[in-house]
Amino acid sequence: MRFTKMHGAGNDYIYVNGSDVGASAPSELARRMSDRHFGVGADGLILILPSEGEGDVRMRIFNADGSEAEMCGNGIRGVAKFAVERGLAKGDVVRIETLAGLREVKLDRQRGQIV
Repeated sequence: MRFTKMHGAGNDYIYVNGSDVGASAPSELARRMSDRHFGVGADGLILILPSEGEGDVRMRIFNADGSEAEMCGNGIRGVAKFAVERGLAKGDVVRIETLAGLREVKLDRQRGQIV
């Protein structure tokens, strides 16, 4: 399975393109991958999925214990970066569907790179 691990402001998450992986049990996958002794080690797993509405993409976030969260400010920043870098979204504002509703993330670019 291909994944990206990103961290910011004290959180680290594993990002997976949900279109590439048929994660039928994302809670269990989050528990296994987030384990810091036997897995990748992270605060949780974030699946980036196709939009079901007005967003560029949709995110599902699972904590290390397997519980699903509505949203995470640090995690959503990584979703925006992931989506633009992989061509899932364009522009400097990424619209992301979450369990807490539609959120817009404005990208910060320095020397052509998303930071």
